[in-house]
Formats: sequence, C-alpha cells, structure tokens
Amino acid sequence: MRVFVIIPAAGIGTRMAAGSHAAAPKQFLSVGGVPVLVRSVRAFLEVPRVDAVCLAVRGTERERVESQIHEYKLGPRVHLVEGGENRQGSVNNALLALECDDDDAVLVHDAVRPLIDEATIERTIDAIERHGAAIVGLPAVDTIKQVERTADGAIITATVPRERVVLAQTPQGARFGLLQRAFSEAEADGFAGTDEASLLERAGIEVAVVAGSAKNFKITQPGDIELAEFYLNQAAGAGAR
Repeated sequence: MRVFVIIPAAGIGTRMAAGSHAAAPKQFLSVGGVPVLVRSVRAFLEVPRVDAVCLAVRGTERERVESQIHEYKLGPRVHLVEGGENRQGSVNNALLALECDDDDAVLVHDAVRPLIDEATIERTIDAIERHGAAIVGLPAVDTIKQVERTADGAIITATVPRERVVLAQTPQGARFGLLQRAFSEAEADGFAGTDEASLLERAGIEVAVVAGSAKNFKITQPGDIELAEFYLNQAAGAGAR
C-alpha cells in the first residue's frame, strides 16, 4: 500500500483580518521563521511511508509555492495541482491528478495545521490500512448542547453525551478507491461536505477515529500564530534537556 497526501492550500482566509497577519493567506504566514504551509508539508515528508505530497494551490500563488519548495528543499516528492473554488474542489482536483491504485491510502490535511506530528500520521495510515477510512479526532471535554436557532438567539433542544462526540481534525483519509467514489457521488448529487469524512459517511463508508492532539490545531484567527510558536518553543526546550 502506497501512501499519498493531499494538502488543499488554495484558501484565501478571512478570520485573520483583526490582527497584524492580514497581509497574506494563513498558509503563507510565518511560524518560527518558516511558512505554515512548509511546516505542514515537512511533517509528512518526515514520514518514510509517505510516497508523495500533492499541494492544491491557486494559480496566482503557484510561483510563490514553487519558490518555497525550492528554498526549503522539500524535494521531488512534492507536486502541485490547480486548486478549486473550495476545499472539496481542490481535493477533487488532486484526486484526479494522482496515479493511485484503489488500495493505496490517501490522506487529506489542512494546510494550516502545521504542528501535526509523525506519530499521529502513522496512526492514521495504520487505521486506513485496517479499516479503509479514518480521521484524526479529539474527545469533547465541554458539555455539548444541541440548539435551535431563533430570531431571539439559540434555544437548547438537547444535551449530547460527550462520549458520543469527537472534534474532527486532519489528516482524514481512505483507500483511494473509497475516497474517489465518495467524491464522485457527491459531485454527481451536487453535495458539498464540510470535510472528507462527511463525504465518506454519506457514501455509506465506515470511518474510524484515531487519537489527535491539542497541538494539532488549525490556525484561523489572531493569536494562533503565537500559540503555535509557544508549542514550538516548548518542544525545542524539551529537546534541549
């Protein structure tokens, strides 16, 4: 089983506007002196089982990404495809570009989760090999309320048991044949999902969950860059001991 990784990186990003990081899309911001996207790619290149990483980028950003691939010596395992209008479109474009067998594993990872670790990636690959499809998730620690939206605000309709809830992270993935089928069916029906798992679930494909990490968070708003750098400094301090 070969392993391929898709990183959709064509997003523009809107939630950083309140801070000093508004000049560039989130995936191009610097964390510890290295672009977020580069850190995300490096994490997968450090896993020997990963055969290739496919980046879906906007045409206007292709030159910038090619320059970063060269500058940071990411190597020949990294390939580029044109991004789509949304995440689902970008991943679908990458799936069409991959030369995979149906039994190969394909992982999809958010470009702006730069602190994904090797152990989590390995667990996800193992789970795909065992179950066919898997995502990374965190147990919910807060009480979960189901609500109904009204003109006056939200009204609680039920309390959802925490043991039945996980907070989805990435990577998410499946055997190539399963993922391709899920995307094809969604496209045929005009269905837009929020993540890869939602498309797999809709196609009737069972998706396993592997343990994630609080450090594998998504950079979305002002303050997240500083939090990522805190984690990096913490890891550097632990390694120096």
